[in-house]
Amino acid sequence: MSTIKIKQIRSKINCPQVQKLTLEALGLRKINAVVEHEATPQILGMVEKVKHLVEVVK
Repeated sequence: MSTIKIKQIRSKINCPQVQKLTLEALGLRKINAVVEHEATPQILGMVEKVKHLVEVVK
């Protein structure tokens, strides 16, 4: 499997609780934080759920 880097670019303030928990599950707690995960269907689904708050970094 390949890995992807996920960077939080927007704040989770005023987001629904489900999206806050998704960011927490990805390991993102602050803006500009970058985490690396395997590109599994579960992780890609979580990124899709909060795509307006994160970006995938090459």
